[in-house]
Amino acid sequence: MSAVGTPVLEARDIRRDYTVSGGLFGRNRVVHAVKGVSFSVEKGRTLAIVGESGCGKSTLARILTLIDPQTSGEFLIEGHPVDIAVTRPTPELRRKVQIVFQNPYGSLNPRQKIGSVLTEPLLLNTDKSAAERRDLAMEMLVKVGLQPEHFGRYPHMFSGGQRQRIAIARALMLSPSILVLDEPVSALDLSVQAQILNLLADLQDEFGLTYVFISHDLSVVRFIADDVMVMYFGEAVEHAPKDQIFADPQHEYTRMLFSATPRADPVSIRRRIEARA
Repeated sequence: MSAVGTPVLEARDIRRDYTVSGGLFGRNRVVHAVKGVSFSVEKGRTLAIVGESGCGKSTLARILTLIDPQTSGEFLIEGHPVDIAVTRPTPELRRKVQIVFQNPYGSLNPRQKIGSVLTEPLLLNTDKSAAERRDLAMEMLVKVGLQPEHFGRYPHMFSGGQRQRIAIARALMLSPSILVLDEPVSALDLSVQAQILNLLADLQDEFGLTYVFISHDLSVVRFIADDVMVMYFGEAVEHAPKDQIFADPQHEYTRMLFSATPRADPVSIRRRIEARA
């Protein structure tokens, strides 16, 4: 376990390229999806990665969760270099990093009861008995704000917020140290968003989790993040502590993102009108 203040997750000049076919007569071309991104996240902290669709943040998430390899650059988890194109990740390494997706219903098998959703990771990755798996799943249901009787129900019987709680519970079943959260509240109503964000904050405190939180919603980022990295066309154009980046954004693209975010207070409205003029 990493000590407080030491990086749990590090990326050093990470790049990810894709070769796109040019068809029958065209030439293949290379798409540079991630262009030399570097950052580190300390234990128990949250790095928010923000940017518009197509900026490379989801591609970066696939690298961090050991789905895709980086084309070049160094990627370290708890100080250990990781390159899945060279060495297949061990089950222990995969347990360290889990992901929560944007659409909880799409990530849950509609034919699988919630109990099976939660116990399956333990069945595949541990030697715990059926009774132990059931007890741990019951405990996790309570930790995410659900009830033990939900164990035998199906995903369609839950609201969107409840399904996202189930997805979070599943991600935590293997006791990871890092959670990558890919737009985890964007599909939810505002009141439910607040509940899920508060739940994530409580779980982070309880388990000492490190979060990489991917979002385009700056109000959500302002609530949950410790540090913010802004991506634009595959590059990290700005990276700073949350308070600093919101108080004094340095890059033109960051300022554009902030000015495009609707705010209801009269001062912000007046500033946007003046900016247009």
